[in-house]
Amino acid sequence: MLLPGVYETWHFLEAVGWRLHELGHPVHVIPSFGRNLKPIPEMAELAGQYLVDNDLVDVALVAHSKGGLIGKAVMLMPHCANLVRSLVAINSPFSGSEYARLVPIRRLREFIPTHPTIVTLARNREVNARITSIYSVWDPIIPNGSLLEGATNIPLPVAGHFRLLDRADLLQAVSLVVNDA
Repeated sequence: MLLPGVYETWHFLEAVGWRLHELGHPVHVIPSFGRNLKPIPEMAELAGQYLVDNDLVDVALVAHSKGGLIGKAVMLMPHCANLVRSLVAINSPFSGSEYARLVPIRRLREFIPTHPTIVTLARNREVNARITSIYSVWDPIIPNGSLLEGATNIPLPVAGHFRLLDRADLLQAVSLVVNDA
């Protein structure tokens, strides 16, 4: 299941989706996500409900940016805990972003490192072992980085928040994680 970032549709993960489809994995998107503008907990509820409504089990979530936070929140939901096998998070702000303090847009405030959602997700580490965080060595949107304690962390030699989404090394890393999980 593909989980895009804020202001993104699933199309931002289209290259990843096609790669997984070519490998024989069913790929799901959540049409009701739209441009992913609701708070992380609300989007996690939508994703969790999609899993339940479609009787999905043994699911690998593949997410970009905010989608990684949504994916972790889904993994922590009691009614979804056994439905999700793994999460591959690409450039996800697990520690928030210091820049969120500077942006005068309310929907980006949830990325402030001290925001209750970020703090709650950081405190709940029991699912981190099932998460692979793949990230750019330098991300201008997430200066705090995407390293997640207890997870498998894979830095890629690229700068940028979006530039790695269709790179061959990212597609290879996602393929290996999803096939091995």
